[in-house]
Amino acid sequence: MAKKVKVSELVQQFQLEVISGEAGLKRQITTDDLNRPGLEMAGYFEYHPRERVQLLGRTELAFFAMLKPEERRDRMRSLCTDETPCIIITRSLEVPEELIEVSSEKDLPVLRSSMATTILTSRITGFLERKLAPTTTIHGVLCDVYGVGMLITGSSGIGKSETALELVKRGHRLIADDAVEIRQTSDFQLHGTAPELIRHLLEIRGVGIINVMTLFGAGAVRNNKRITLVVRLEAWQQDKQYDRLGLDEETTRIIDTDVPLVTIPVRPGRNLAVIIEVAAMNYRLKQMGLNAALQFTNKLTATIADDMDDLD
Repeated sequence: MAKKVKVSELVQQFQLEVISGEAGLKRQITTDDLNRPGLEMAGYFEYHPRERVQLLGRTELAFFAMLKPEERRDRMRSLCTDETPCIIITRSLEVPEELIEVSSEKDLPVLRSSMATTILTSRITGFLERKLAPTTTIHGVLCDVYGVGMLITGSSGIGKSETALELVKRGHRLIADDAVEIRQTSDFQLHGTAPELIRHLLEIRGVGIINVMTLFGAGAVRNNKRITLVVRLEAWQQDKQYDRLGLDEETTRIIDTDVPLVTIPVRPGRNLAVIIEVAAMNYRLKQMGLNAALQFTNKLTATIADDMDDLD
């Protein structure tokens, strides 16, 4: 189901002054895009995005003041639609009487802010992006390892929390344990955080719940992190073929974003924390264009070709 934000939440967040249409504060905002109706003030409503929050700044209102009385009333009747969430006047500018009249008839909230139009646009867009972004919750652990946001997944009891504890002891940071709330931004980036109830907490079987920030200090935790790599822990299967070179690059889809995936088989004697550290460093090298597996394969192919040439 698509997310929505009430106009009243916008009023509260940015301390907006309600000029008229107070009965419509329950209207829903469904998109993070805003609109400055410049062409609309000139009378062109062919592609008017009615579903967006409308911002009227100094430019729009100055042009509007030049119109004839009948044109002013007509423009406001076309601007104030049932689909429009609200209209915001910036810079504490005077609100046109025609707008107050029409918005009161249609119960369309007209709000006012003292901020400049560009600043308010940026802040409202950021707020709506966060509120309207697609979200999901995944069972796993999220850690910041050498600056790489690593989401560690796997079946219950596989050792995710114990691995996270070892990573914290080695100087890395915990974001979330057990439940990771993930938000997808408009540019298809994934950002993970912990639910408020379990933030900074880690569950270790046999020990219980520990507070990582209390035990290891504020430098051992952070509140959110962009997810760039998923590590899946699974029990070692004797008959399964695991990638030994690292040429097979897997991905997994979270919401609508594909994220690189590394599968690590778990068996007694394997130091998972060290392996995950190496996976993080190897990921960073690949991002810099250094692929050890590809370099090895190219060298091996060149060596075999040279040997074949010698035999000929």
